[in-house]
Amino acid sequence: MTLSRHHDIIVIGAGIIGVTSALALQKSGHKVLLLDRKGIAAETSRGNAGAFAFTDIEPLATPGIMRKAPKWLLDPLGPLSLRPAYLPKIMPWMYHFWRATAQSRYAAAVKAQSDLMHLSRQALDRLIASVNGEPLMRREGQLQVYEGDAQFRATLPSWELRRQHGIAFNLLESPEAIADIQPGLHPRFTHAGFTPDWMNTVDPAQWTEFLAQHFVQSGGEIDQADIRALTPKLDGVEVETTSHKVHASQVVVAGGAWSHHLARTLGERIPLETERGYNTTFPTASFDLRTHVTFANHGFVVTRIGEGLRVGGAVELGGLSLPPNYKRAEILVEKAQSFLTGFDPSGGTQWMGFRPSMPDSLPVIASAKKSDRVIYAFGHGHLGLTQSAGTAELVAALAARRTPEISLSPFRADRF
Repeated sequence: MTLSRHHDIIVIGAGIIGVTSALALQKSGHKVLLLDRKGIAAETSRGNAGAFAFTDIEPLATPGIMRKAPKWLLDPLGPLSLRPAYLPKIMPWMYHFWRATAQSRYAAAVKAQSDLMHLSRQALDRLIASVNGEPLMRREGQLQVYEGDAQFRATLPSWELRRQHGIAFNLLESPEAIADIQPGLHPRFTHAGFTPDWMNTVDPAQWTEFLAQHFVQSGGEIDQADIRALTPKLDGVEVETTSHKVHASQVVVAGGAWSHHLARTLGERIPLETERGYNTTFPTASFDLRTHVTFANHGFVVTRIGEGLRVGGAVELGGLSLPPNYKRAEILVEKAQSFLTGFDPSGGTQWMGFRPSMPDSLPVIASAKKSDRVIYAFGHGHLGLTQSAGTAELVAALAARRTPEISLSPFRADRF
């Protein structure tokens, strides 16, 4: 492909945030170039659980979590772990995480997350309608299961928080009630919460590629390039790649877990870290999964992907360079085998991805301090797919210098 050297807007990153942003900008009338070092949905957006988790409004940094964190972090195979070799590097992020657990900051984060979720749900409906994307959706709800009354009661404040923010759910207090929604779960799971409005895509990679096809068919350009630096100019932004330079009136940085490296070329140090997530995908479904099932206290989910199943989750704080520890994926599959009657653990493909994570669980959606021609859209953690359509509409508003639908103050890059 022969690319023009000047574009209205260059979007850096072809994951779900970048692709939806490029599409939203294109619909606003811009000529857009989408750049990625590997291609469409080639990294984190390819292997997620495919869930639009609009009910997940509570940040990881909750009041009191620091009392529990040492036990979790020191368990190398637990639902939340920290690689010892990475501890020195992550200490600044952990400091900001600790500060985010203050009650006032936590409450503000919940409010901001809820606002973004509400917008994202509406924006997703608009996006699906505009691209005729309903065949790529599954509207089967989500079941969050617990073992015993004490474990269930401990989660009631979180369910009350959802109720306060208008999220519909049903609480189930017997294995029989659970089996009416999802047969075949081990009877150790005695309680559950069911969110009927939860939805999934049939495959996150397929959905991202589908949107990218619409972008190209409407005149958008996509190229593969490894971006090195951004330089603001009087009339735009120069984008330096490993092989050439291109110029645009505006640039959107949506590079996921690598985005802070580009922000640093503009003089901004943003505390972005990576929640390394693991999963195993099975091409055929040996278990009759009827809804997205979350094993909350074990830190993983089982979901339908295509005609098969994906077992994945957990959070490992380990940066971008350390090698994967696929024992984590194996542990999740072993648990799935014991929790799901008849589940066959053979024939799966393991995967590890980098979720871009901010200390307060809120993304960065803002103009760069050095130039309002650079727009940041990254740091969504495990909610990138969920918040992609809403983020795209906010990016389009920033590019047009329109007042966005929600306040972007909580999502500033300099909030730390």
